[in-house]
Amino acid sequence: MADSSIPVRTCVGCRGRAQVTELLRVVVRDGGLTPDPRRRLPGRGASLHPTVECLQAAVRRRAFPRALRCSTPLEAGPLESHVRRSVPDTAGRPPAGARAAKAAPQSDRQPAGPHVESRTSSDEPPVKSSR
Repeated sequence: MADSSIPVRTCVGCRGRAQVTELLRVVVRDGGLTPDPRRRLPGRGASLHPTVECLQAAVRRRAFPRALRCSTPLEAGPLESHVRRSVPDTAGRPPAGARAAKAAPQSDRQPAGPHVESRTSSDEPPVKSSR
């Protein structure tokens, strides 16, 4: 049974739900995004998985101004340096609880499906194609 005493928030980057203990709180201070790891700074906060992937997704989707209800552009420099400094190399690994699209395995094989050999009147060999 899940522990209901720990609040659950949604990451503004990947839109995955996680407990607040797994997420980094971000607030606006002096026109920039400021990390709040102790969750004590005043003001409206947004939650983010502390990964570079989620940070990039949030910046690309312009999620911070919307979540923090701020109409001015926000500087993400201090937040980005905090995330890069605090998280070990997690390349290729999605954050816990995040909705990640599974990538198809890379291979040299053709996609599955029926193959049909085309017949030509020339002297060329038959060509296989997917239908």
